[in-house]
Amino acid sequence: MKVLYPLFAMTGLTLFVIMRLGYLRYVAVKKGRVNPRFFTLYRGDEEPETLAACSRHVVNLFEAPIIFYVLLIAAFLSGQTGNIVIGLAWAYFGLRLAHSYVHLTSNVVRIRFQLFVASMLVLTVLWGILLAGIMRS
Repeated sequence: MKVLYPLFAMTGLTLFVIMRLGYLRYVAVKKGRVNPRFFTLYRGDEEPETLAACSRHVVNLFEAPIIFYVLLIAAFLSGQTGNIVIGLAWAYFGLRLAHSYVHLTSNVVRIRFQLFVASMLVLTVLWGILLAGIMRS
């Protein structure tokens, strides 16, 4: 069961960023920084940088992390839930949390990219461990 905790943490991060985006959009419209019609087709006005970065990050949280969710569910169903898998799952979440922090604050591309690559390496190792474990059983 512990293998699912990082999945819930990642889901929490995703929900937090989505709610933050909603709040930022509301404030931008209320303060007149964006015309509400912009959100009909996302054209016409220039989207403020903070909104654009947050919007892009929400999309990002529905790309590679989906593979993470599938991996943890497969690990749970196949019984591949040892300490190494759990530790690497938390490492992946920690790297994605750091990636989110950088993307939504300083947005330093070099640091963001390094965190992304590290998270993808962890995800790849996790898939390798899962595959090896399933092949052994």
